[in-house]
Amino acid sequence: MPDFLAPAPTELPAEDAKLVTLARAARARVGAVEGAAVRDGDGRTYTGVTVSQPSFALGALQLAVASAVAAGANVLEAAAVVTEASTVDDSAAAAVRDIAGKAPIFLANPAGHVLGVA
Repeated sequence: MPDFLAPAPTELPAEDAKLVTLARAARARVGAVEGAAVRDGDGRTYTGVTVSQPSFALGALQLAVASAVAAGANVLEAAAVVTEASTVDDSAAAAVRDIAGKAPIFLANPAGHVLGVA
């Protein structure tokens, strides 16, 4: 994702705030570098965490998107990633954009404060 992030809204709608909460919980549960959550067109949510194994690696958003696609989702309404990074990784954003078009990707810090929207 480009280094540019749109400013964070002053208050997220409840469904988007839930994505940030789910992403934080997923990250904390396994002590991952990043946690992510996506919401599909039917309102179902999917989470993911950064996975790094000797034979493969997946970003948190990539895993969340893959879980959604594997469950039959063909559209995403929004995504959130919780990380200490200041931007959303290009490949992670591309995974979301593949099926979400211009849906917002909320970038939040580990405390859950939304820093911006990609």
